[in-house]
Formats: sequence, C-alpha cells, structure tokens
Amino acid sequence: MALRPVMVNIKALDPSAVGRFWAQALGWSAYSPGVTTYVGPAGGLVWPDPVAVGIDIVPVPEPKTTTKNRVHLDLTTTSAAHQADLVARLTALGATPAHVGQGDVPWTVLADPEGNEFCVLEPREVYRDTGPIAAVVVDCVDPRAMARFWGEAMDWTLHEVTDDQAVLRSAKGVGPYLEFLRTPGVKTVPDRVHLDLLPYPGDDKAAEVARLRALGATDLDLGQGDVPWTCLADPEGHEFCVLAGS
Repeated sequence: MALRPVMVNIKALDPSAVGRFWAQALGWSAYSPGVTTYVGPAGGLVWPDPVAVGIDIVPVPEPKTTTKNRVHLDLTTTSAAHQADLVARLTALGATPAHVGQGDVPWTVLADPEGNEFCVLEPREVYRDTGPIAAVVVDCVDPRAMARFWGEAMDWTLHEVTDDQAVLRSAKGVGPYLEFLRTPGVKTVPDRVHLDLLPYPGDDKAAEVARLRALGATDLDLGQGDVPWTCLADPEGHEFCVLAGS
C-alpha cells in the first residue's frame, strides 16, 4: 500500500483570483468544479493527473500572516532569458518580490497575489523534464526523519538524503520533485500550503490512514467537520490530507 501526492492545496481569500494567477503562471487552466478552484494542465480537467501535481485553491476567511510559508513551489526555467521573462510576466500578473533571508542567490523569490512565497529558479539540468513546477519544497528541522516518514507514506522514490536535504520523485521519473530542506526555526502557525495525497484505486483509505498513524502521523482537527478526507500532520507538524479514493 502507498499513497500518491495529487495536489498542492493553497488557502486563499479569493480562490478564483489566486487560481487565475497560478493558471497563467504555469501555462495551465483553472477549473471551478465546486467551491475550490483547481489548476491543472491545459486541455481539459483530468483528475488525478497521471504526471502533474495540480494546485487546488481553497477558500478561507483569514488572510495569510506575515510568517513565511513552510511549503512553497519552485518554478522551472530553461535559460537566463526565460527566467528574466518569467519573473517580468509574473510581476505583471500580480506577483511581488519576497524577502525571506535568501541573500544573493541565482533564483528569484516572489509572492503570489495573497502573499504565498515561491521561487523562480535559474536553469538547472535536474529539472529539465519536470514541467513548469520543478519541486514542492518543505522547510523542516530533520530531512532524514522526513525522508523516513514520507518515503514510507508515498510510493515515490528517494533520490537523495543528507542532513540538509531529502529529495523524492515519482518512481515513473515524471513530474515535480518533493524536497525537504533543513531550515532554521520550527513551525509556529498553521500551514497555508499543504499536500493532498490519494490512495490508488482499490486501496482502502482507512487502512492507509491507519498505516500513516503507525508511521508517526497524528490526527488534525481544523474544524473540517464530517468530510470524506482525513486531515493529518506529519512528525514535524506539517498538515496534509488523505483524500477519498478515486
């Protein structure tokens, strides 16, 4: 048994506007099948996408605090000119420069229209085939512990693990990476951005949730009430959801 990440969940005051931003940023399409806005590859809604990890923008009443998100997206570029053009285009769409202590680095840190930080990377060979999202990046205290938990939780392959970084990717070698970076400080506020995981067809969601609890996940009450998904937190407190199987 194993789970697959299918969406990055982003909370927003205005999910339609934030969805439009991310759709234009990634060259994807925004779909509104219900109260949320789902952003996925163009060409019609396919869920779960067999390659991409989509973005689901969920309405909430509270704005983002000034605290940096501990989960963010890294976007790919293919050349220095592409990076500069993408930063300019994103800025025209409503992104703003973000300062998270990055110093003098070759990538550009921006925030979406509601303040969610993301990075536009300089060209890197490792991300040449990921699509527009290079990686979902999670700040953590102990990348080795995160690798143990998430490596068991999901069916993705562990590519690298050190004291400073753990890297996973789909065993099929497609789509973005999932990266855990050792970062000073600990989680102090609820995550504005988190992963949604999905069982494979035929797998039992309750059994998967029980397996995650045995690995160190804890139950999480966000006031979600009676919903078909299960809210959990990983061993460092990052929220994530296990969705009902498709």
